[in-house]
Amino acid sequence: MTPSMQRLLGELRKLPGVGAKTAERMAYFLLREPKEEALALAEAIQEVREKTIPCSTCGHLDERDPCSICSDPSRDPYVLCVVEESRDLFAVERLGEFRGRYHVLGGRVAPLLGKEAEDLGLDSLARRVAEGGVREVILATNADVEGDATALSVRRALEALPGVGSASGPVRVTRLARGLPSGSQIEFAGAGVLKEALALRRDL
Repeated sequence: MTPSMQRLLGELRKLPGVGAKTAERMAYFLLREPKEEALALAEAIQEVREKTIPCSTCGHLDERDPCSICSDPSRDPYVLCVVEESRDLFAVERLGEFRGRYHVLGGRVAPLLGKEAEDLGLDSLARRVAEGGVREVILATNADVEGDATALSVRRALEALPGVGSASGPVRVTRLARGLPSGSQIEFAGAGVLKEALALRRDL
């Protein structure tokens, strides 16, 4: 096997869910395709890496800053939905039900992977809430052990702020209802299940 093919296989195997056999099939597919089409993939990867940036307000990945959601005047700035990744934001957006704004953590608490609460940039979320006006923070983390730990970390980061966490206070902290199956991932949840979980969210 040529050095260039070995390098390509090594890079493909870094993709989630891609093993040795799948990497080989993908590599040989790219070799069989016309050169222009194969290079179009490389150009698309380069373009998205160069143009995509995190929003300085919410952390969502977009091509402008502030992102399209934060700069949308029709969105309710007083309700924040906290998600782990931008792909979870897309899952909620597909419902067409939520009209508030978001805060993307950019990860989750996963000690086995070396990811602690300090790595999530919770200070920026706390600042947004502390600035005033926020009535509710919805924790839309995954319904698994890491998601629960992430939600708890967010809750702890916010509870020191005045009025946070009290059902009668100015800022509620809620969590998606357990209509979302335990152990499930937000991005793979069915629209009906996620819609119900959002509607039946509870105080945390």
